[in-house]
Amino acid sequence: MDIADHLHVLDHEGRLLAAAAEAAGADAKVPTCPGWQVRDLLRHTGAVHRWAAGFVADGLTEPGPLGDGPDLDGDELVSWYRDSHRRLVDTLAAAPPDVACWTFHPAPCASPLAFWTRRQAHETTVHRYDAESAAGGTASRIATDFAVDGIDELLRGFHARPKSGVRTDRPRVLRVRPLDADAVWTVRLSDRPPVAGLGESGDAEAELAGPADQLYLALWNRLSVPRVTGDAELATLWRETSAIG
Repeated sequence: MDIADHLHVLDHEGRLLAAAAEAAGADAKVPTCPGWQVRDLLRHTGAVHRWAAGFVADGLTEPGPLGDGPDLDGDELVSWYRDSHRRLVDTLAAAPPDVACWTFHPAPCASPLAFWTRRQAHETTVHRYDAESAAGGTASRIATDFAVDGIDELLRGFHARPKSGVRTDRPRVLRVRPLDADAVWTVRLSDRPPVAGLGESGDAEAELAGPADQLYLALWNRLSVPRVTGDAELATLWRETSAIG
């Protein structure tokens, strides 16, 4: 997927998120984020949008604080979220391809613009799912190619960082396999951050598998893993330690 693809998804998913949040109401509990109400989801996601847009718009090359959402509620909070989302989409759409700014894991093709467009497309999709879980009904579809892209970003981006909590006291090998796509990852676990690579390399002690969209949400701890083979302890380890701080 390229920048234009990710930008299209980001635009679409943010609109869906706002509509679901508006339908659910600010007081609604978010089943996929225990302890959160819809107002917390809107404040968090809108703040992330503005934070990300700031790096690209201002060409900031050092990390900066995320900041809090505003002391708004109800319709005003939904409107603020929509404005935050639109600001991000417009900033990314207008940015020069060679914009230089900070990223928190390696940028695809060494392009910070590609990093932020991809990252925010996935950020927004996962939180759109959260908003729709609060509103009830059937969740919007996640395309297979986008889900595969998101699994790759999670395994080879997020969890390659020192902040990953997925650790084992001895080396272990986990396989991740979407059943409806030509993709597979081998994830090597140890007392250091996980090292994930594309391809089926060596034996694995456990495999997490399922349709790409379900597997994507499962790896973000929004659903149960559709199919676990081998040592189920590794699936439990992922569920209990993979939260992103």
